[in-house]
Amino acid sequence: MTASPTHARPVIGIGVIGFGWMGQAHSRGFRRIPSFFQQRPADPRLVICSDTIAERRAEAVDGFGFESATGDWHDVVDHPDVQIVIITTPNMLHLQIVQAAAANGKHVFCEKPVGGTPAQTVAAELAARQAGVISGVGYNYRWVPLVQHAKAIIDAGRIGTITNYRGRFLSNYGSDPLGLLSWRFLVDQAGYGVSTDILSHSMDLAMFLNGPISSVTGLGTTFITERPLPSVGGTHYDRGKPGDPTGTVTNEDWFGAITKFANGSVGTFEACRSMVGPESQNAFEIFGTEGSITWNFEKMNELQVYFANGTKETGYTTVFGGDRFPFHGNFVPGNANSIGFEDLITIEDSEFLRAVAERRAYNPGFEEAVDFVSVQDALLRSWESGRWVDVISLRVPAGAPT
Repeated sequence: MTASPTHARPVIGIGVIGFGWMGQAHSRGFRRIPSFFQQRPADPRLVICSDTIAERRAEAVDGFGFESATGDWHDVVDHPDVQIVIITTPNMLHLQIVQAAAANGKHVFCEKPVGGTPAQTVAAELAARQAGVISGVGYNYRWVPLVQHAKAIIDAGRIGTITNYRGRFLSNYGSDPLGLLSWRFLVDQAGYGVSTDILSHSMDLAMFLNGPISSVTGLGTTFITERPLPSVGGTHYDRGKPGDPTGTVTNEDWFGAITKFANGSVGTFEACRSMVGPESQNAFEIFGTEGSITWNFEKMNELQVYFANGTKETGYTTVFGGDRFPFHGNFVPGNANSIGFEDLITIEDSEFLRAVAERRAYNPGFEEAVDFVSVQDALLRSWESGRWVDVISLRVPAGAPT
C-alpha cells in the first residue's frame, strides 16, 4: 500500500486474473470508486491483469487503464505492487490461485464459488486464514440497497417471527440448445452446475436474511445434454450454429431443495439455467407472523412489503429504491431513480477496498463461502441418497490439525 502523490489517502494496487465479463465488471468497479465514493479510506490502482486471450489483454491496457497485462496469472500474484488479487477465472482454477496469492500475502477477492467443489472452498478458506489475508467472495446481491433494507426490517422484528422462506434463481442463459459448451457446463472446469452457479446466490441471501440452514433434501437434473463446442474462448451467452460439433454437458441444469432453518422456519428453493421465460429471476419471499417481504432482481429497485398491524387492509405496498437506503445515494439522488447490476459490483469492490485499507475482515468472506458449500455438500448427499440429511459445517476450527 503506497501513498498517493497528491494527498494522504493511500493507494492500493489491484491485480485481476481472468478478463471475461466479471473480470471486466470488477475492473470497471474499481475504476468507478473514486467518482462514487468520496468518503473512502484508499484509492485503487489498476496494476496488472492476466488473461489467456491476447485481445482481452490488449483491452485491459488500452480500454481499462491497467498498467500491464500478461498471459500468466503467476505474474499477478507475484507482482510487488499488487495488494489485492481479484479472481474471475473458471471455477476449478480458483483454489490454486487463492493459495498462491495468499502465500504471497495478497488479499483475495474471488468470484463464487471460491472452489469448484466444497472441499476446494474449504481449502481456500484455510489458506487465506492461515496466511492472515483478508478474503472476499462475490455474493454481490447482498449489496442491493433494498436487500439491505429488507435485512433491517427483519432484524427490527417488523414482520414478527419468520415461518417460511421461498428462494429461487431462474435464468434463461442456458435455455438455448445452441448456447456454447463453455466452461460453466463442464464439471472438470466449473465443478457442479446451478447448485454452485446460481443456487449459491439464492441460498446465500437466505442465510444472510434468515440465518443458518440445518437440514435439507435436494434433487438435480440436466435438461440440455449436448451443446456446440466453442472455437476460441466463448462464454455461456455465445451461440453456435446448427450442425456445429457438440460436446456433452457434465453438470446439472436444475436443482430444487426443501430446507429447515436453525431458527425453526422452513424453506423451498429452486435454481435453473435453462428456463424459458425468466431472464434473471433471483427472488425471495419471506413470511413472518406479522408481515412479509418479497423481492425479485428483475425489478431490483422495488421491494414488496406487507405489515399486518391488526388492520383488515390487504395487499402489498411497493417500496421504491432511493437515496434513503444504504449506498443508493452514492449513484443517484432522490427516489425511484434506479441503479443497476454493475453498481452492485462497485459497491462490493468499494467495501472490500475499505476492509483492506482498515485492515479488518470483510463480509461475505471465504468463511461465508464455506457456509454455503456446507449446505451444498448436504444437498449433494441428499440427491445421491434420496433422503433428508443434516447440514454439517465444513469450517475448519482454529487450531485443528490440517
